[in-house]
Amino acid sequence: MNLQNARALVTGGSEGIGLGIARALKARGSQVAIMGRNEDKLNRAAKELGVVALQGDVSREGDVKRVVASFIEAFGGIDILVNNAGYGYFAPLTELDRAEFEKLFATNVTGAMLMAREVAPHFIAQGGGHLINISSTSGLSGGKNSTAYSGSKFALRGMNECWRAELRPHNVRVTLVNPSEVLTPFFSKVGHEQILSEKKLRASEIADAIVGALEIDDRGFIPEFSVFATNPF
Repeated sequence: MNLQNARALVTGGSEGIGLGIARALKARGSQVAIMGRNEDKLNRAAKELGVVALQGDVSREGDVKRVVASFIEAFGGIDILVNNAGYGYFAPLTELDRAEFEKLFATNVTGAMLMAREVAPHFIAQGGGHLINISSTSGLSGGKNSTAYSGSKFALRGMNECWRAELRPHNVRVTLVNPSEVLTPFFSKVGHEQILSEKKLRASEIADAIVGALEIDDRGFIPEFSVFATNPF
């Protein structure tokens, strides 16, 4: 895909990996909009990057419909959807709170499905597009206290396989990305301290890998890839 003037919507685009992806796409000449729940943070990020801000919560069906419709109206179509919105909740099985568990799945799983469902008809109608789903290495191997988060990423991986099978006949490429630990606000939001290190991944490494996957000729695509720090310790 030629990213010059490609029309891209990035969910969870106001910080972290989503912000890094939006920045990288903008630098390649793409027309970019970012979606997020916090309007103030979203507007600041959009102003910094020179992109469009579309406030909304991916777990709310009405917000998803409104944001996608606004994007299509503003840009005349869509070439790239980056399903990045998501967060973590970690607790032992014996202490899992059902409300928190279901809230996480509403964003990480249902939200991704709603975004993909609303954008897919536009991809099909125009005969192509690229859907990028941001998962995690936690979606490849579970660990203690990660029932909710890993479970949601395993679910996303399963949905990604289904969407790929359905959309390939329409020249739509579907890619799953599994970042390892990235230096973002992710851990602080869930009350975990992140050990800082210049050896750990930054959002820019994930963004660069995604740009590379997008830019290969449309006759081929990368179904799934993981990004690890070479030696983070």
